[in-house]
Amino acid sequence: MKKLLLSAVSAALLLQSSAWADIAVPASIKEKGLTVAIMPNYPPMDFKDPASNQLTGVDYDLGMAIGQKLGVKINWQEIAFEQMVNAVVTKRVDMVMSGMTDTKERQKVVNFIDYFKTGPQFYTLSARSDINSAMDLCGKRVGTSRRTTFPQEIANWSKAHCEAAGKPAIIVVGAEGTADARTQLRQRRLDGAVQGSETLPYIMNLEKGTFKPLDKAFSFQYTGMAIGKDASDLTTAVQGALDAMIAAGTYQKILSKWGLGDNGVAKATVNQG
Repeated sequence: MKKLLLSAVSAALLLQSSAWADIAVPASIKEKGLTVAIMPNYPPMDFKDPASNQLTGVDYDLGMAIGQKLGVKINWQEIAFEQMVNAVVTKRVDMVMSGMTDTKERQKVVNFIDYFKTGPQFYTLSARSDINSAMDLCGKRVGTSRRTTFPQEIANWSKAHCEAAGKPAIIVVGAEGTADARTQLRQRRLDGAVQGSETLPYIMNLEKGTFKPLDKAFSFQYTGMAIGKDASDLTTAVQGALDAMIAAGTYQKILSKWGLGDNGVAKATVNQG
C-alpha cells in the first residue's frame, strides 16, 4: 500500500513538472529574450551591489529565476520609474519588475501579475523623541516619492485619522524618491517619511540607529509585474512560471533570502490591486 501511495505521488509530481516544463513562451520572446524594466534605487527590491555595482535584489533574483523557468534570457533595462508603464505600452520593454504597485489606474493600460504583498509605512528619525506614533505626524511635514501612490495614501490616512480627530492634516511633500526623502528627513526639512514596509528593515539595518518605524503599514497593496494588455500569451507564461516556482519552493527561498518571507503570495494572480 505504501509503495502504491509513493508511486502515485511520484507520478503526480512527474505530471506536474511536465506541465510546468511545457509552459508556452511567445516565439518572439524565445528568440530575443525577455526585456524587463528596472530602476535599481529601491533596496532590497531593486538596487546595485555596492561592491560589484551589479544588479541585485528581490526583483532581480525573481526575474532571473523566471527566465530560467521559461528558458529565456532576461535583458534588464534601467528606465526611470515614471516612464516604465509607457515603455511597456510602446513595446520598448516586455515587462516591468521594479517594485511597482498594482493600481486600478495603471490597470487601464497594462496588466499586472501580482507577486508580492506590501504597504506604505510611516517612519522618522530615532532622535525625534517627540514623534512616537503616526498620529504625532498630524500637522507635520511628511515626505515620500512623488512617483508612487504614497502621496495619495498619506492624504487619505490623514483625512481618516488626523482630520477626523480634529487635528491638522499632514503636509505631504513630494520627494524625488525614497533616498531623497530620507536625506530631507536627516536634514530636518521633513518630520517624517513614508516608504514601502518591505524596505524599512533593510534601510534601518544599513543605517543603524538612524530611523525608527511608526506603527505598522497603514494600507495593503500588491506589487505586480506590468505586462502589455495585448500580451496575453506572455502574461500566461510568466504567471505559470511564477506558480511553478511557488509550488517548488524557489519563490519562498528568494523572499526569505531578503528577509521578506511574510510578504509572499500563495498564488500568482492578475490585476487584484
